[in-house]
Amino acid sequence: MISGVPHLCGKYLMADLPVYMHACLHTGKLAALAILVSGGIVLQILACALYNNWWPMLTVIMYVLLPMPLLFFVGSDSSIFSESENGWVNATKFLTGASAIGSIAIPAILKHAGVIGWGALAMELSSFFVFVLAIMCYIRTSDGDDSYSII
Repeated sequence: MISGVPHLCGKYLMADLPVYMHACLHTGKLAALAILVSGGIVLQILACALYNNWWPMLTVIMYVLLPMPLLFFVGSDSSIFSESENGWVNATKFLTGASAIGSIAIPAILKHAGVIGWGALAMELSSFFVFVLAIMCYIRTSDGDDSYSII
């Protein structure tokens, strides 16, 4: 409590909610995540369609490759966010980071080569940051609610 006001975002007050309210809040979180991902996809397509140049779609390859190391190399016994001496976890972190940097580098290289314009570059980078925001929100959602997590 801060100056007599209970903390409304704590787990203790959330436990007092009925089950249907938990389900409603969880559905709202999923809807927000879906809107974020859809917005990222729309920005990706608009970066290509508005400028009649489909080269920025190369970034989609990196978006597909980004979760692959996490899916293949990380077992359920260790967390990707903890420090460990496991070589596979370190390789996974490296490959995931390289894919994330590639998602930024491809539009930058295309702009430097004169293939795309500043507008397409801005839309590509904003699409990337919307996807990153969606991933961070998903991690926050799945960490905070163990009983309703998607995975």
